[in-house]
Amino acid sequence: MSSNEVLISGKHVSKIFGYGKNKTTAVSDVSFDFHKGEIISIVGESGSGKTTLAKILMGLLKETSGDVAYKGQPRQLRSHKDRKNYWKDIQAIFQDPFSSFNLFHKVEKLLLDCIKLQGLELTKEEQERKMKEACSFVNLKFEELYNKYPFELSGGQMQRLMIARIFMLHPRVLIADEPTSMVDACSRSTILDMLLKLRDENGMTIIFITHDVGLAYYVSDTLYIMEKGKIVESGGAEEIILRPQHRYTKQLIADVPKIHEAWNLEA
Repeated sequence: MSSNEVLISGKHVSKIFGYGKNKTTAVSDVSFDFHKGEIISIVGESGSGKTTLAKILMGLLKETSGDVAYKGQPRQLRSHKDRKNYWKDIQAIFQDPFSSFNLFHKVEKLLLDCIKLQGLELTKEEQERKMKEACSFVNLKFEELYNKYPFELSGGQMQRLMIARIFMLHPRVLIADEPTSMVDACSRSTILDMLLKLRDENGMTIIFITHDVGLAYYVSDTLYIMEKGKIVESGGAEEIILRPQHRYTKQLIADVPKIHEAWNLEA
């Protein structure tokens, strides 16, 4: 599904926090090209810089140095209008779904906000149809949820609601920061399948931020391995996992549980 069109690119991007002796380099001289319809995973342990890079991609943090381009043009985020237009195309889902919604707004209001964000002028019937369609996509029943508050839903339902929101907004790029780390194995598989379906149907670029190299291999076309703020290895997912070159990549792969070895089974 990925194409040759580069949607987001970065050249020598760095992010430094603090000054003088107290400065910390969170992202150090990284470069990347993310293509339309591509699934990318940025993989690293805590402190690797992957979440800081994700915030730079989302426009929530300003890079200290380097350049970020969107659709072949230097990214402009100076004005409120610039940021609003950028965020129409770039959306995110996060590790903790409960921190992503206003807990005092009911589900219907949360979904209606997506329609308003797009500037659509729809009748009440058309609005309800779009909300039902989005809920159906993630196997939720709008009729059962529309009058509930987020804290009345399970973690799995909240993650699905986040994906329903993405379904309604149709962004070009989705940044998914550890989207399955707080749900059980069954819900995890379902959520990943929904995200892959979104990519297949809409040509969306998906950027996973994860510590889980196994998940990254399962879903990704391309991997970027980060350690201490640097991209230490990048390339096709299969090539990197089957033939890793960097010490840190090999360490991440070695840390993946191998059930057949633990149980002394034949591979």
